[in-house]
Amino acid sequence: MSQEKQHLQRSLGLIDATSLVAGSMIGSGIFLVTAAMARDVGSAAWILVIWLVTGLLTMSAALSYGELAGMMPNAGGQYVYIQRAYGKLISFLYGWTVFTVIQTGTIAAVAVAFSNYTAVFFPILENKILTIGESFSFTNKQVLAMFIIALLTYINTKGIRSGKIIQVVFTSAKLIALFALIILGIYIGFHTNTFADNFSSMWEAKKTVLEEDGTLTITKLSGIALIGAMGATIINSLFSSDAWNNVTFIAAEIKDPKKNIPRSLFLGTLIVTIIYILANIAYLALLPLNGSPDGTVVQNGIMFASQDRVGAAAASIIMGNVGVLLMAGLIMVSTFGCNIGLILSGGRLFYAMAKDGLFFKRAGELNNYDVPAKALWFQCLWACILCISGKYGDLLTYATFASLLFYILTIGGLFILRKREPDAERPYKAFGYPFVPILYMIITGLICVDLLIYDTRNTGLGLFIVALGVPVFYIFMKKKE
Repeated sequence: MSQEKQHLQRSLGLIDATSLVAGSMIGSGIFLVTAAMARDVGSAAWILVIWLVTGLLTMSAALSYGELAGMMPNAGGQYVYIQRAYGKLISFLYGWTVFTVIQTGTIAAVAVAFSNYTAVFFPILENKILTIGESFSFTNKQVLAMFIIALLTYINTKGIRSGKIIQVVFTSAKLIALFALIILGIYIGFHTNTFADNFSSMWEAKKTVLEEDGTLTITKLSGIALIGAMGATIINSLFSSDAWNNVTFIAAEIKDPKKNIPRSLFLGTLIVTIIYILANIAYLALLPLNGSPDGTVVQNGIMFASQDRVGAAAASIIMGNVGVLLMAGLIMVSTFGCNIGLILSGGRLFYAMAKDGLFFKRAGELNNYDVPAKALWFQCLWACILCISGKYGDLLTYATFASLLFYILTIGGLFILRKREPDAERPYKAFGYPFVPILYMIITGLICVDLLIYDTRNTGLGLFIVALGVPVFYIFMKKKE
């Protein structure tokens, strides 16, 4: 088959696209991050408020993206929207950040999370292969993570059908398992006093810090201090709710994309928002919010759940030690399904960049299955390098701030394109325009300001990674000329 006859095939329906949105969002975060949030704000009510705000922000952004997706149902999604509104430099900086950190870093982190929970069943994975000083160690878990990334990449190179079947199966499995955890957790928890105790002083916020000597420092929060703490810790829930935009990367392979992409964005983010809030209610019904670092599962509470594994602690309350194993299995299913969608989607963005001469030329080629296989393998290689380095977690922290900025820029593009191209076809118009998009930009902008103040180092490094893309852009442009 000649290259000229090959093109991306529209073979994904609404269910497939919705499955990709929900499956890419639900990884391991929902089972972990509530512990850190409990230490940061120490209030059951404020934790639920943060998750609710996260859900509303995510849904409002998704509804705004629906208009852009309808206008530009092309491979690359958000990269294409940014380029049409702001030009090639800004769109390249987005693509550069996605490749160097956001997509590949997330793939690496999710693969390692899969390995961490696989080690519950196979402790040999904890064995170290190589150690250099105190800062670097290479273990069997990292080998497994790299293998999983390579395996899922290979499956995705065999056609969009292979990837979508696995995505739908694993997303369905983890949604069913999550709903079972939620229903059982709320039912069992409400037959105890735990939920009532957690909400007895539900608006009293405090920050709890475990010092090096083992003592706890507790600081009451109110006013500006409370707002600052909430703005800083919302990064945890925002990251757990991220990757919903991945469906826009594969727009060229979705049937009737002008309708199905906006619908899938809304349905997927709505489903995940409901699940995340209910999961946290279940945690609060089963486990005390406050706790101490040393003790039983109940004595640790949510705040000091072992290795922050709140989901595992909740499952152990429901089913004892068997629950811990079942939770480990659930997270394996969740992370495996999450990565199949992340890997599938990311390759399409880099394919679009290559077509513009802003990525490796071979990434713009399709194989005999009408899939950008080389773009997928480039992504695989860098994600595996991040697995080896062990620094993907730090990179993700640096990039979260930059990712929020690109969300703001993209939604700002709505206003630019409405003014510049008033007669362009818009089969779907952003819900609540202009108020909902403006509200999203204001709230997210305030979160970014809060992060600049309270987490200057990581936000600064995030901006540095973005800035590194500027000279790389001009190298690609010179080569293109």
